[in-house]
Amino acid sequence: MKNTLCSRKVSSFGLGTWKMGGGQTPDYGHDTESIMAIRYAIDSGINVIDTAEMYAGGHSEEIVGKAISTYDRKNIFIISKVWNDHLTHDALLDSARKSAARLGTNYIDLYLIHWPNPNVPIKETITAMEELVSSGLTKNIGVSNFSLSQLKEAMDATERTRICANQIEYNYSNRDAENELIPFCEENGIDVIAYTPIMRGKTAKYQKLAVMAEKYGVTPVQMSLRYVMEKAFAIPKSSNPAHIDELLTAAKITLKPEDYKELSILPADL
Repeated sequence: MKNTLCSRKVSSFGLGTWKMGGGQTPDYGHDTESIMAIRYAIDSGINVIDTAEMYAGGHSEEIVGKAISTYDRKNIFIISKVWNDHLTHDALLDSARKSAARLGTNYIDLYLIHWPNPNVPIKETITAMEELVSSGLTKNIGVSNFSLSQLKEAMDATERTRICANQIEYNYSNRDAENELIPFCEENGIDVIAYTPIMRGKTAKYQKLAVMAEKYGVTPVQMSLRYVMEKAFAIPKSSNPAHIDELLTAAKITLKPEDYKELSILPADL
């Protein structure tokens, strides 16, 4: 299991915030519930919170900011992401400042390029990202949804810092990254951060997963999360305290090497 991010010791997994505060635009109707869920996660030992400027038009960042305002900032690890239409130098710096303001913090622990943009030179984007590190507005930089070739290009563009993470969709039904991308990241000290790690709860249809979950006396959701945690730092999303409790149990599963190997053999639905 991955208990570090960018060389910092953190919880076994983090909490995602996609659709907290709305989808593409703000929705204030469930703010209290979302804030309470984030605080419940933190009180339960989860100290990594993942958000983005695109989530709910920035409102998710505002919710995270309110949720963490009562905690010692140095004990929380915040990930945020810049959208791919803000990757020019000046636009990226402006986005980072606005994200930090919405989060109510003077720094972001890990700032990611949310998606690549072929119309903006990666060198220009990385130069701006490195300026954020130099100014202290972010502690670390990384990418998200980058292919292996795009990741290598981003790495080559750095001069003063390093790409320490690549956030990708990775779960039991989507394991393409195990072929080349994850091994490359492991070899180069780049953390893989997995979003949608529990397939939005659609785990019951995978027979092999269900059988292994029964063997360990856990749910298929817990086993699917534990599988992902073997190779990546997972960021499941939940606003339900009971569901958060279920996810926390996954970190306590001692998955035997032979069982992980059995799970990893394709096809996944057998």
